Parts: sequence; structure tokens; C-alpha cells
Amino acid sequence: MAATKTRRKSSSAAPTDRATQYAEDVVAGRVVAGPHVRNACRRHLDDLTFGSDRGLRFDADAAAAVYAWFEGVLKLSEGQFEGKPLVLHPSQSFILGSLFGWKRDDGTRRFRRAYIEQGKGNGKSPLAGGIGLYGLTADGEGGAQIYAAAAKKEQAAILFQDACKMVRQSPALLKRVAFSGGVGREFNIAHHVSGSFFRPISKDAGKTGSGPRPHFALCDEVHEHPDRSIMEMLERGFKFRRQPLLLMITNSGSDRNSVCWEEHQHAVKVVAGTASPDDEFTYVGEPLDDTTFSFVCALDKSDDPLEDPSCWPKANPLLGVTITEDYLAGVVKQAKQIPGRLNGILRLHFCQWTASDKAWMSTAALQAVLDDFDPAEHAGADVYMGADLSGSKDLTALAFVVPTGMVERKGEDGSIKMLPTYDAWVEAWTPGDTLGERALRDQAPYDVWVEQGWLNAPPGPQIRLDFVAARIAQANTEYVIKTLAYDRYVYSKLREELDELGVAVREVAHPQAGHKRARAPDEDIDEARRAGREPPQGLWMPGSVAALESLILDGRIRLQRSPVLISACMSAAVESDPLENRWFAKRKATNRVDAVVALAMAVGAATSAPVEESTIPADYDIPVWTFGAGTAAEEATDA
Repeated sequence: MAATKTRRKSSSAAPTDRATQYAEDVVAGRVVAGPHVRNACRRHLDDLTFGSDRGLRFDADAAAAVYAWFEGVLKLSEGQFEGKPLVLHPSQSFILGSLFGWKRDDGTRRFRRAYIEQGKGNGKSPLAGGIGLYGLTADGEGGAQIYAAAAKKEQAAILFQDACKMVRQSPALLKRVAFSGGVGREFNIAHHVSGSFFRPISKDAGKTGSGPRPHFALCDEVHEHPDRSIMEMLERGFKFRRQPLLLMITNSGSDRNSVCWEEHQHAVKVVAGTASPDDEFTYVGEPLDDTTFSFVCALDKSDDPLEDPSCWPKANPLLGVTITEDYLAGVVKQAKQIPGRLNGILRLHFCQWTASDKAWMSTAALQAVLDDFDPAEHAGADVYMGADLSGSKDLTALAFVVPTGMVERKGEDGSIKMLPTYDAWVEAWTPGDTLGERALRDQAPYDVWVEQGWLNAPPGPQIRLDFVAARIAQANTEYVIKTLAYDRYVYSKLREELDELGVAVREVAHPQAGHKRARAPDEDIDEARRAGREPPQGLWMPGSVAALESLILDGRIRLQRSPVLISACMSAAVESDPLENRWFAKRKATNRVDAVVALAMAVGAATSAPVEESTIPADYDIPVWTFGAGTAAEEATDA
């Protein structure tokens, strides 16, 4: 039993082996780590002493060879690390040393499965890509098949492309492998000397002929896997290999009925050494599964990442290397100000499994930009509009966004930028015949809003698009409509009404779904090329939501204090994808959110318009001019 174990102080390899050194530092408290990593380190140290009883030994020379290969061969490929050698962080050395150093009595490697869960930005993909390249070129496996696997081929391609970029940065690897496909479109890396290959694979591959026979299978973003079919397909092929490896890397997820949660639960039980861990995940140390390696980053039960930065390294072991404290401080600030981002931030950056949806925007952040201005003060001004149309249930909303000037803002590099500011307001419609019924159903004071002039309720059981068209026609005489952003739903009917009125405005498609981006208008693309700018991308809701959030948090937008808009903002909920693209989810909203959807569309149209930004470098010394007697008059005369 674990209670009777007496851990040795060290092994002969411990002073020089990086994995053991990391484990000792974590257990001693010299390195901050969460409960599951602490348990993984305790497990490592216990196995150094007691593992031989189960036919296990640690080969420090094998671990050192892998460290040397990674740091001597691999180079990083993007951003500030472009072209730089990969220098292993101690936590990465622990992972690699464990995977390649632990052996069985027959000399084959101990671990056949590995589950790694870390915060976003902690180098999971480069490490996994490096493991794949090592298995391809340096592991001594003839005919090795290395797969970058994911639920969808696009996700599988991300990890594979990371590996391709690392190869192109490494002269040593470029001499030994060959690509199939052009740069950025590679679909295979071949190591002809050993007859091995490295390629992406997705769930669809299971429908083809003979199954894969992986040496290494690298499964990315496991929390996105709808089931375990892709992993089971790959593991079935392990029977053809002496020492295969299934490497699972992921952020934390939100679905506790998922394959990722199952693997997470198994991983934390394995390192705790008990099938029934307590709330604190106290280390017990019984061997449950000698074939599974676990490195699960997590906070302790009492940690609050929104208030206590000292716990951040537990979820982000590479804090200060690949991810900065300033960056995490920024996302924490966003989590406090935008409740709709809270769960995503806790999940992606602090390894917390979340489930419940939160409101999109905090009351404090919204209240800071509300004002009682009169839109009439903008008569004759340029205006960008967004139209969220409906039939009989939702509200129909038109949003108006007017550029109002420029304001100074300090960038992260210390430079001063001049950024645009805006005023915005919404107008809304609802069927008059069902006003009372829907007010009761939605628990919203539609009748009061109508009386106060915040909501239009023309007669009829459905939205009167002729009234909406008439308002656009009127607005076209009050302002200069630069763009009307629209979703295709029932817009053709509104277009017919506008044609009847002889109204011609610039219309730009703006899908409301999170996965669709409209094509930019041809005239905008041509204009950008003539001006020497990058061609614009089409409008889409994640970009518009992000722009609206930025304007609110930065205090660069003034919103008219409308109860219709306030209710929409406070009721809005968001959905997101693995890349943190976020959009409004009407089905999750607590009330009608059409007004804020229209506002985001109008903001997207306004902020996509070319704006000249001037930048003053941080080290620029602005001159102070002084004049002697008579100098000012002379300068004025000369001018």
C-alpha cells in the first residue's frame, strides 16, 4: 500500500535527468503545479523506487537522447520564435522523458497512451508535432506510420501543418524527408530511408479500405471529438507495432458526456493512484494503469484565477515563455467585463471544465457607454446600418452606427494610436396584433416600450416590412447611408418593398451564423487593390461581435439608452468554436436579442470601412515650441 512506501532520496540518474529533476522540484514546491501534475510527479518518483517490482525501469540515457534530438534538430516556426531552436521547458522535458525513458523489462517503452491537458498557448502542438517527427525519422521504426488525427480533417491539418513548418525551419530534417504537396498544402511527409510517412487523418478515413497501422497517433483537440471512433480505429492498428503511442492533447472541455471527459477522468485517477479520488485528489499511489501517461494541468479547488494570479502557472506551465502574464491579465479582465466570455476563458486558459452559459456583457461595462443623446444631432452624417429581420415571433431591428471622430489610445508597445469613435442606436418593430400575447410569453414589457416610443407595433400578425422599408427610405433622406448590412433571411421581401419605394442603398451581406463569412463586395476588393491595401474580407458575426466588444470595453462607442437595446445586451448569450470565434446564439438567449444582433452587424460594417490610423512611436519626443518677443508674430506673417 502507498502508506507503507518509503521513497528513496534519489537515483543515480536523478541529478542529471531532467524528468526526475522536474518531478522533485514540483513535489518539493519549488515549481508551482496543480494537483494532477503534482500527482504525476509523485507517481514518477515512486516508480523509480517501486516500479521494478512491476517490470518497469527508467532509462535516463534514452530520455537524454530525446532531449538532445529535440533541441538539436527542431526549430520553431511562427511569431517571435520563428527559426529559433526549440528549447525544452522543464515540464516538456518531464513529458518527453516520461514517454521515452520509461521501459519494460523487454526493452520496449512502457507508455502506450498519453493524455495531456493544458491551457491554450502552452506549446502543445509544437511538442506533439516534434514527437511525430521524432517517430518518423529517429525512433528506429521501419515503415513507421505517423498520423495527426482529429475529428475533422481541418483540425487534423493544423497539427500536421505545424510539423511541416518545423521541418522547413530545420536544415537537418529537410535533408532527410520529402513533402507531397506544395507549401502550405502538404498532405504527406515521407522518410524514404525507413519507408515511413507522417500525414493527417480524420474520422472519414475509417470509411476507406484497410485501416492504418500507426507507430504514433497524435490526436489533437480531443474535447472536439464527438466520439472515440477515430482513436479506436487508430488503436486497432497498434497490434502491428512493438511500442506504439497514442498521444492525446487538448484544452479542457464542457461536455461531461464526451470521450474527452472519459479520458480526463481516467488520467487523473491513474496519477492519483485510486479509482475513487477525493475532492482534493489526494495521492494514494496504487498502480491502476501502467500504460497511460498523464499530464493534466488544473487549478486546486480553492484557487480563483480571476483574483489570484499566483495560481496561473498551474494551468499554464509555460507562463513567461510562450504566454505572458500581461496577456492572461487581459483575458481575465475580459472575463470580468464580458460574462459571456467567462466560461470560455476559464476553460481555455485555466483548465476548468465548464458547462453553464453566461450573459454576454456585464452591466457595469454596458452602463459605462450608455447615453441619452438625440440621433437628430447626426443629421446629414454618414451612417452604417444593420438589419435583423423577422417574421412573426422575433423583433425586427435596424441599427445605426455613425463615426464621430478619433481618440488617443495607448498600444501594448507603448505607442499612441488614434482610433475611431462611434455613436449608435437601434429602432425596432413587432407585430401589433400579438403584442400582449408575446409580452406575456417573453416576460418583456413590449406594451410599455411601445407607449414610450422605443418599439414600433404596426397592426397585423406579422412584421410589416413595408413599415421597415419606409423607415429606411426616410433615413436615406436624413443621413448618408454608406452601407446596409443584412442577413439573407426574408431580406428579399424587404428588398421588394425598397424597390417599390425607389430606394437604392449600398447593401452588403452579413450572415448571422458563426461559421459563415460573406464574400466582400467586388467594388471593395477592387478599391483596396487600387489603393495598395490588402483586399477586405467579407463580414461575419464573430468579427462583428469582437469589434463591438472592443468598442464597448475601450469606451469608443456611445449607445443610446434604449430599453430594447439594454434588454437585448443583457439577454444575449454566445457560442464559440475552438479558435475562440464567438457569435450570438439566439436559442440560448434569455430574451429577444435582435437589437444587439443588428447593432453588431452595423458595427461590423462600420469598422470594416477603411480608416486611417496614425501612430506615434513610444520613444518619440514631441517637441515643445517656445517663441521669443515678436517671434510668434513673425511666424504668423511668414505663414
